[in-house]
Amino acid sequence: MKRLVTALLLTLLCLTPARAAELAGVTLPDTVDVGAQKLVLNGIALREKFVFDVYVAGLYLTEKSSDPEAIQQKEAPRMMVMHFVRDVDAKAIREAWIDGLEANVKNITPELRDKFDQLNDMMADIKDGQKMGFTYDPGTGTDVMVAGQAKGGIPGKDFADAILATWIGPKPGPGKSFKKQILGEK
Repeated sequence: MKRLVTALLLTLLCLTPARAAELAGVTLPDTVDVGAQKLVLNGIALREKFVFDVYVAGLYLTEKSSDPEAIQQKEAPRMMVMHFVRDVDAKAIREAWIDGLEANVKNITPELRDKFDQLNDMMADIKDGQKMGFTYDPGTGTDVMVAGQAKGGIPGKDFADAILATWIGPKPGPGKSFKKQILGEK
């Protein structure tokens, strides 16, 4: 039931902004409630590939931070939402997860690799206007939503930190400009 509530929150996230941030035609609310915790929009960023806009992402934390290490070390809820502004096939998404993992995580254990395989099994083609989201709850792990559908959860802070590292790690897949924006830097 908790995972269903999280999926509904992710779906509502882009439907009912109170105050909001806007980028590339996508509006994200300044705050969201995850369980009993209020999360604030840390940053909003545009993922571009070549000359094409791919998705607008928002990172929600319990408090704003521009320090990637501090964000990952904190044992607190967090959410990353991606609103796609073009179609992307599942194969490209799967490749990006593995590339991001290998570029940003120093010690990839077999268990963490298995969790990324589990994530890749959840992927589907994404259409323009659809959303993907990751909500980390320290008590249960990371709930995954793909194309607006709850796909299940992946346990462990190791996975939550690794997936976040694909965006805010030393070599973020979407690029350094994206990382600065999602960290709230301009």
